[in-house]
Amino acid sequence: MKSVSTGVLCLGVLMLLGARNVLAHCDSMDGPVVKAAQQALETGDVNRVLIWIQQKDEGDIRKAFQETLAVRKLSSKAQELSDRYFFETLVRIHRAGEGAPFTGLKPAGLDLGPAIPAADRAVEQGNLRPLQSLLVDAVQTELKNHFQELQKRKSFKSDDVTAGRRYVEAYVVFIHYAEQVYRAAGRLAQGHLEEDRPVMEHEGH
Repeated sequence: MKSVSTGVLCLGVLMLLGARNVLAHCDSMDGPVVKAAQQALETGDVNRVLIWIQQKDEGDIRKAFQETLAVRKLSSKAQELSDRYFFETLVRIHRAGEGAPFTGLKPAGLDLGPAIPAADRAVEQGNLRPLQSLLVDAVQTELKNHFQELQKRKSFKSDDVTAGRRYVEAYVVFIHYAEQVYRAAGRLAQGHLEEDRPVMEHEGH
């Protein structure tokens, strides 16, 4: 289990946080997109932000970048407002490129749970092990809990319909958890997730 693939590890982000937090990471003031924008404005290097958008949107970002560079020179207030305009423009276009709506910039310091900060540290430090342990442990714990609950409800008398229904309820939760883990392992790298879709959505049954 410790040798679980990177795709399965990515699933742990959802298990720990939910899709909304994953999205919030991209549109927060201390998220990677805004950080790239800050670096671009300080260095004058637009390429730092072009990597966050699709090629078809380069023209819009280049224009916004040049406008921001010109306006931010006027005063400290002009810099604050023009920078904010550029951040919002970049994040909006980044989100649109991933098929996600833009609902405004979120403040810095949001509680994103343990997985996203650990994932960022893994990228910065070039060390996957702490993140791997965090995610694998989370999936193992949740799977074990669902399984143990199912086993507790498994032995019921045939004439006890209420107990039987409790068993079926636990069975459905366990089966769907296993299914979602397996399915998510192959699809989580496909851009942003649907913001309002539950992490563990019971489909079928």
